[in-house]
Amino acid sequence: MMKSRLSVLTLLSVLFAACALSPAPARADARRFAWSYESDTAPAGSLELEQWVTWRHGRDDLPDFDRLEMRHELEWGVTDHLQLGFYLVEWRAEWLGGRRRTQVRSSSLEAIWNLTDPAVSPVGVGLYGEVTLGQDVFALEAKALLEHRSGPWVLVYNAIVEAEWEEAGWVENKGELSQTAGLSLELSPRWLLGMEVVHAVELPDWSGGENATLHAGPTLSRRSGRWFVTTAPLWQLTDVAGNPDLQWRTLLGVSF
Repeated sequence: MMKSRLSVLTLLSVLFAACALSPAPARADARRFAWSYESDTAPAGSLELEQWVTWRHGRDDLPDFDRLEMRHELEWGVTDHLQLGFYLVEWRAEWLGGRRRTQVRSSSLEAIWNLTDPAVSPVGVGLYGEVTLGQDVFALEAKALLEHRSGPWVLVYNAIVEAEWEEAGWVENKGELSQTAGLSLELSPRWLLGMEVVHAVELPDWSGGENATLHAGPTLSRRSGRWFVTTAPLWQLTDVAGNPDLQWRTLLGVSF
């Protein structure tokens, strides 16, 4: 088990170092946050490849729980206000009781529509929609994206609703209401430092909320030429046994 955790930490470190050592000039369109979305969209005609790595570790009911989730996304700027994202594949590896299980989960399509530009408006507003389809899962997700910029500071807020059908035949129906917030400071054109908070409430069978959780932690971003890397470990501040004590997400992106 310790070996698997060290492997995850090594992978995250390599992803961060790959961008940090690049000597190319900085770009302005890197992701500041790992768990929250900003309201603006990619320029028309641009392409970006993003690699997501999310590590979920430890639960009070399953102390040796470890899960590594991987998503491979291709983003395309359709217009200056509409962006499409294609999650080519999502897969996960889970360690529990000394055993590892690997599963290919799904593919997804997302769209982000920017309504107001945060660079010129007091509040940037965006709408997000995502459809996920896999052998044992079908999910719909919608988000309202808010963003405010003030000099080197950026404040974001996401309101999220998600519906998911799981298991064979999509017989298990559940929902989730969540919200995220992030604050980021641009220390230099290359480095950004901030924090993120994620609050989520499960809605099993859409009949009342349970397992309300709160995670929070720092976020660090590095821009370098066509590359960026953003990493954000979040620790659970509540005491919900069925949710991970640590959720650590790292994004590595390259634009074309």
